[in-house]
Order: sequence, then structure tokens, then C-alpha cells
Amino acid sequence: MNSFGWTLIMKRGCFCSKEQININSTRYVVRERLAQGLIDLAENNITRKLYALKRITCHSVDDQNIALREIENCQRIDSEHVIKVVDFELKGSADIVINAVSHLYIVLPYYKHGSLADHLTMRAKKRDHMPEAQVMQIFLGICEGVRAIHDAKPVPLAHRDLKTANICLNDSFEPIIVDLGSMTEARLQICGQTQAQRLQDEAEERSSIVYRAPELFSVKSYCTIDERTDIWSLGCVLYAMCFFHCPFDPIYEKGDSVALAVLSGNINIPDENIYSQDIHDLIRYMLRMDPMERPFIYSVIEKCHDLIQKLDGRV
Repeated sequence: MNSFGWTLIMKRGCFCSKEQININSTRYVVRERLAQGLIDLAENNITRKLYALKRITCHSVDDQNIALREIENCQRIDSEHVIKVVDFELKGSADIVINAVSHLYIVLPYYKHGSLADHLTMRAKKRDHMPEAQVMQIFLGICEGVRAIHDAKPVPLAHRDLKTANICLNDSFEPIIVDLGSMTEARLQICGQTQAQRLQDEAEERSSIVYRAPELFSVKSYCTIDERTDIWSLGCVLYAMCFFHCPFDPIYEKGDSVALAVLSGNINIPDENIYSQDIHDLIRYMLRMDPMERPFIYSVIEKCHDLIQKLDGRV
């Protein structure tokens, strides 16, 4: 799901719909229909608890398998920092021959505080930078969620679309990684131009351009891709937490080539800012061009702990 969907779910408007949907015998009343029609704000008819209800229309068996894979992958991850599926149901049976569709309904937690992107947008209006200690505590939570994804069994997974819009904030202001639709097996051995082009096309479709790792812009015909694509995205997330935008947002907004900017390897950290050299170094540590030189999540978490401990010492 793109940032539009997760942002709009937090903008409560008038009660425009009384559609009721039964999912495994539990009835939900739709309270808010989003413009894109992908996610609804829904209320459990008995408990009155609010949920995010995601609906996916499948036109083929392949579509169904891709949609169900999101649920299967989610069930393989156990972390308080990664969203959990509350319930789901597939209704109907897709058949491309007779033009029949199926609908997958996924019940997800509802986060009233919105996404990290929403929070940063609000702060940006006032130029209200988060204190470095708060930045690091939230970022550490994000990293713990990423570690759980990368540690998935039987094979490691990669999110492949980490960005501030795909990180929600719960009632305790803890980060929750959401939108696992782009998640896939982390480690891929690319053998030949056909496989390389397929992965590049998938990345263009599923990974947000300004957070996309350089190796996914121009996939080599013979290479190994692993979970460190997410580490690049994490570097962009931490940059955005400090400076309100991803390092490549200004390029995108001007209409210039993001691919060229990413592949240039130039990361501009503003000269005047409130953050320490340690956090600058951590950003650059994750934004290494060569994926084989980029750290794994364990090393990033270790550096986060070191920096937090150092900040505690300063206090």
C-alpha cells in the first residue's frame, strides 16, 4: 500500500457508509471509505473496536497467491514492531478465463496517531526537530522490527518498501512497520538478464523510488541481492527523521532523475542541524552504495545501542 492509503485512514470524516462485511462470522461496519478503495476504517459490530480493513481484488489465481503470501509472510514474523493480521477471509474464486474475481479481506490494527510520515510533516511545518534521543529510540524500534523480518524462518525476508509512510505509531508512540505487500524472500541469486529485468520491474512496481536501494535501479545480470536493500531504506528513514524528508525527495519533487541521484552516491547532510556527528555517521553507514559493504541489521542495532548509551551519558 502506498503512503496515500495509510495517511488517509487517519483522517476521519463524516460517516458516509454503513456497509457491513462479515469476516469469518465477525461483522464489521465500514466507518470511512478511502478514495482509493483499498483500506477502510471499520468497526467490530460487537466490541466497537476500530480496525483497518484492507481489501484486495484478485483477477487470477496468481493474484490470489500473491495476496495470500502477504498474510503468510506476516504470520512468520513475531515482533511488537511489525503489524499483525487480526483476521482475514478470501471470498469468491478468481478465474481469468470467465472474468471472475475474488476478494481478500484483511483485518489489521488501527493506529489513530497515523504514520511516522504524518508526524514528520506536522513537525516540519513548525521546523520542530525531534530531540536526538527520541529519534534514536524510535529508530531502534524500527530496526528491531526489521531484524524480525530478516530473521524469518525458514528463509530470511526483506520488506523492500521501508519508508516513513509505512511506519505507524501506536498509542505508546512505538513504531510499527506496516504494509507487508512488497515483502519477499530476501536472498536472490540473479542469473541472467531475464531474471535481472524481472527483479528490476518488481522493484519499480513495489518499492518507493526515493527509498529504493541503488542495486534495484539497475540490477546486474549476475549478482546476489539480499536483505541489505532494507538497510539502505533504513538510512533514508533515519535521514527523514532528522531532516523531515528523504535525501532524494528534493530530486523527485524537481522532476530530476532519482535513479541518477541515487547511483551518484552523493548524500547531502545539511551543514546546520542539531544532530551529532554520530548520527550523521550512522546515516552514511547505512547508505553505502555497494550492498556488499553495507551492514546487516545486527550491526546497525549495535551502533544504535552505542549511540543511545552515549546520549544517556551526556544527559
